Amino acid sequence: MATLSRRRFLGASASLLAAPAVLATHKWRSGNPIVGSGEHTYECIHDWATLPPSHAFGNTHGVCVLRDGRVVVKHTVHATSSSADAICVFDPDGKFINSFGAEYRGGAHGLLLDRVDNSTEYLYLADPGRGLFAKTFIDGSELWRRGCPMESGLYNSPGEFKPTNIAVVPARPPRGAPWLKYAGHLFVADGYGKSWIHHYDADGTYLNSFGGPGKERGQVSCPHGIFLDTRLDQPRLVVADRSNRRLQYFSLDGRHLNFVTAELRSPCHFDQRAGVLLIPDLEARVTLFDKDDKLITHLGDGENYGLRDKPRDQFIPGKFIAPHGACFDHDGNIFVVEWVEVGRVTKLKKLS
Repeated sequence: MATLSRRRFLGASASLLAAPAVLATHKWRSGNPIVGSGEHTYECIHDWATLPPSHAFGNTHGVCVLRDGRVVVKHTVHATSSSADAICVFDPDGKFINSFGAEYRGGAHGLLLDRVDNSTEYLYLADPGRGLFAKTFIDGSELWRRGCPMESGLYNSPGEFKPTNIAVVPARPPRGAPWLKYAGHLFVADGYGKSWIHHYDADGTYLNSFGGPGKERGQVSCPHGIFLDTRLDQPRLVVADRSNRRLQYFSLDGRHLNFVTAELRSPCHFDQRAGVLLIPDLEARVTLFDKDDKLITHLGDGENYGLRDKPRDQFIPGKFIAPHGACFDHDGNIFVVEWVEVGRVTKLKKLS
């Protein structure tokens, strides 16, 4: 997490640990904590994914759920792991199936699933460590990869490019949709680099850039997450403008639309389902917004961000530490992966 200085980390830790205590959640019949309320009530199942002895999670950075229910987790790989594979696949019950992606060890970050049709799915992978992003089949077989867009004129050397996440426009938008010309296009956030957002066509050919470092309209600072928001009639790009502690919306041609600042600490990334925007927030909670970006609820508000480099036995059940990625599954359950040194995958099982 190169963008989070030690000073800011310690300051955030101190302020969060000093915050007033939050009432403990009650427990489900399994003994697991319950978080949320009303129709957004979940059983909190920490350490849901079971790894074989040959594997050990490093910081868990990305997660997605395939059409058949398999769960894919991207992590940096712990120093004690005998396997270098940074991408692990689990069945719907959390049982390990297989792994791949040893080349992403240490640089595993953005992970996006793109469903094209009933039989075709792709993964988009971002690696800030090596300064590249790639499109692969779901088994990791690579279709193409791209490095620093030197043609943009924004970089002095390839090493300045450190992409964190990718947004993709569906390859088959609804017929007549005004955004049909963007079918299959992708937008890459250089979150740990120079804070630009780069636009590519469906073949990975560079088109243009927007954003750039700053805090004014249209500028971003650590655009850590980026996502195609289709909750309204006109799709938008929503950016986790993390160091500015806000969300920023853009049109698909890169025009600033609006900011959202309320109820956010350090937003990391997104997913959406049934009009709900899911936001893993690095500072110890997961947030749900409605289609108007009004708060529905904060889940697992831990106020214990300072525990991220501590042993697992110090983690507090029902409380998050540093959510970095999250996604819905087909039943409305939520998977959360956290930026903790020993990795953590939590399933929020929907109860209502």
